Amino acid sequence: MINKQLLQPESIVVIGASNDIKKPGGNMLKNIISGGFKGELNVINPKEEKVQHIKSYTSVHEIPKTDLAILAIPAKYCPETIKILAEEKNTKAFIIISAGFAEAGEEGKMWEQEIEKTVNSVDGCLIGPNCIGVITKNYKGVFTAPVPPFQPKGCDLISGSGATAVFIMEAGMALGVSFANVFSTGNAAQTSAEDILEYMDLHFDPEVDPLVKLLYLETISDPEKLLKHASSLIKKGAKIAAIKAGSTAEGSRAATSHTGAIASSDMTVRALFNKAGIVYCSSREQLLSVAAIFNYKKLQGKNIAIITHAGGSAVMLADQLSKGGLKVPEIAGPDADKLKSFLYPGSSIANPIDFLATGTAEQLGIIIDYCEHKFDHIDAMVVVFGSAGLFDVENVYNVLSVKLEICNKPIFPVLPSVVNAQREIQSFLKKGHIHFPDEVVLGKALAQVFNTPEPMPEEISVLEIDTKKIRNVIDSASEGYLSTSQTVDLLDAARIPRVLEIVENSKEKLFAAMGTMDFPVVMKVVGPLHKSDAMGVVMNIANKEEAAETFDILMNIESTTAIMVQPQLVGLELFVGVIKETGFKHTILCGLGGIFIEVLNDVSAGLSPISKSEAKEMVHSLRGYQLIQGARGKKGANEAIFIEIIQRLSALVEAAPEILEMDINPLIGTQRAITAVDARIRIGK
Repeated sequence: MINKQLLQPESIVVIGASNDIKKPGGNMLKNIISGGFKGELNVINPKEEKVQHIKSYTSVHEIPKTDLAILAIPAKYCPETIKILAEEKNTKAFIIISAGFAEAGEEGKMWEQEIEKTVNSVDGCLIGPNCIGVITKNYKGVFTAPVPPFQPKGCDLISGSGATAVFIMEAGMALGVSFANVFSTGNAAQTSAEDILEYMDLHFDPEVDPLVKLLYLETISDPEKLLKHASSLIKKGAKIAAIKAGSTAEGSRAATSHTGAIASSDMTVRALFNKAGIVYCSSREQLLSVAAIFNYKKLQGKNIAIITHAGGSAVMLADQLSKGGLKVPEIAGPDADKLKSFLYPGSSIANPIDFLATGTAEQLGIIIDYCEHKFDHIDAMVVVFGSAGLFDVENVYNVLSVKLEICNKPIFPVLPSVVNAQREIQSFLKKGHIHFPDEVVLGKALAQVFNTPEPMPEEISVLEIDTKKIRNVIDSASEGYLSTSQTVDLLDAARIPRVLEIVENSKEKLFAAMGTMDFPVVMKVVGPLHKSDAMGVVMNIANKEEAAETFDILMNIESTTAIMVQPQLVGLELFVGVIKETGFKHTILCGLGGIFIEVLNDVSAGLSPISKSEAKEMVHSLRGYQLIQGARGKKGANEAIFIEIIQRLSALVEAAPEILEMDINPLIGTQRAITAVDARIRIGK
C-alpha cells in the first residue's frame, strides 16, 4: 500500500550505493543527491568509508531509523536486510531495484514472498523488486537517465516495465511532455499499478494533483480495482491513457466455439478500458500523442480544419481522421473567398487549407482567426508546418504559440522538421507547448481520444430474468458444454427469443414431433462442435421425403448423437457471444452472424454488466451497422430487440458466472423480431 514514507520520506538509506555511477546503486544515489532531496540521506557499502561524499555504513544494523530503504544488492540478501529494517529501524517503505526474484525462478519467488510478508507485518509499502524506482516531488529515486524535472501539472506515469518507463520519459521530454510522479512497479510483489491508482483516486485534489495519468501495464492483477478507481478519477476530472502489453491470446486458448475463435485478451482489455473511460493505446508513440492531446483544449466536435503548407501531409492526415470517424469538412462561401484573398495565388482554402511553401506567419495567423471566428462548423485545427530549410520559421511558431493560448478552439501543432527547424522547435517547447512530429500518429490518437466514452455508472441495473431457473440448470449441470435441453432452458429463463426446435435420434419420433410444422425446414446434427464444418447443416428441406433422406445422411456423421429440426427463418444473420477471461468479468460480444462471424471479424465487445447505452454503442460501432439499419433495398433487423438481447445475455452471465464461453449464432433478425437459431454454452465450476 502507498504510504507517506514512500512519497514524502524524511530519511532515505541506499543499500548497495556505489561511487561508480555506472552501477545502479551509484546512479541511484547520484540522482537522489542531484535531485535535491532535503531529508537525511544515508548509504551502506561495507567496502567504502564514503560514497559520493556521504559517510558509508558497513551494516544495516548501524544506520539510524529511516523512512525509506532503497535496495541495490543481490536478491538473496534482501529478505534478511528488509527484516532488520522493518523490525529494528522502523522502516515502512521499501524500493528494491535488484533483479533475481520471481522472474528468475522458484527460489527468487520464495524470497519475494518472504519480503512481502515482512513488509505487510509492519503495514509498509514495497515497490518492486526488479524495477527502476520512484520519482516524486521530494526525491528522484531512480537509477536511470534521463530524470525528468518534476512538473506539478505534468503526467503521472505508472509502468510495469522500468525500461519502458525510461523510453516513455525520453520520448516524451523530446516532444515537450512533462512528468510529475513516476512509479515503476517491476514484479509488483506487494504494490501493483491498481494499488497506486487507488491511492491517487482516494487522495485526488484536481486543484493540486496532476490531471493526466499514463499507464503501461503488462498484467492487470485486479481488473475490478482498475475499473473502479480509473472511472472515479476520470469522473473527478483526471484523464487516463494506457497501454496493455501482451494482449493477444494466440496459443493460449483452444478455440472450441466461434466466440473462442474470434475473442482475445485484447478485446477484453479494450472493453474494460472503454467501461472505465481509459483511452486505449497500442504503442508508446500513441500514448505520448494522447498525453499531448490531453494537455490541449478538449475537442468538442468532429470537424477538423487542416492548415498546412505540405499537401502530402494534409492528405495523409485527412485519411487518418476519416478512418477514425472524424471529419475534414469543406470550407466554402463568402468568408472562405475573403480568406483566400489574403493568401498567395495557388493557395487552397477548401480544407485542407494549403497556403503553400511560401506561406508566412501573418497568413497563418489570419487563417487561424478565420477558423476560430468565421467558420462556425469547424471544431478544431491541426497546423502542419515544417521547414524546407529555406527560411527561418521561428516567426511562424511564435504566431502559433500565441494562438494556442488565446483561441477557444483546440489547435494541435504538427512540427515535422526535427532537423531543419530543430532550434525553432526547441524555442516553441520552452514556452510550455507540446508538439506532434507525425500527422498520422496524431490523427489516430485524436480519433481514439474523441471516441473513448465517458466512464459508465458504477452501478448498472440488469434486466429481469428467471434467476432461480438459471441457478437450477447451472447447479445441476456438469462442467463442459451443456446439453441442448439445458441450453434451451437457459435461453428461456433469460427471455432470449428462440426458434422452435425438435431434437430426436429416431426418425419416427422426429416426424411425429414435427406434426404440422411448415416447410422449408433446417436439419442439423447434434454433437459436433462446429456443425457447418462437419457438413452437418442442411437448409431448404422442402418436404418429408427430403427430410427422411437428410436424417439418414446426417446421422452417419461422426460424433452425431441426434438430429435437430427447426423452421427455416429468413432475415439478417446476427451473433452474440460470451467469453470469460481469468480475473475479468464476462466479455459480451456482438456482430454479424452465420459463417461471416470469423471471416469478417466485425465484432464489438463490452464488459458485463452491460447498460442499455453500452449495448447501443456496441451495435453502432459495428462496421456492418448499416446492414442492421437496412441497406441497398434490403430490410434490416430490429435494433431495439438486438440491444435488449445483449443486455439479457449480460444478465444471464451475472446470474451464472460459471459460464465460460457462449455462442448464439446465428440470430435471425427482421424488422419485427430477432430469434436465436443455434446456441452453445460451456461452463466451468
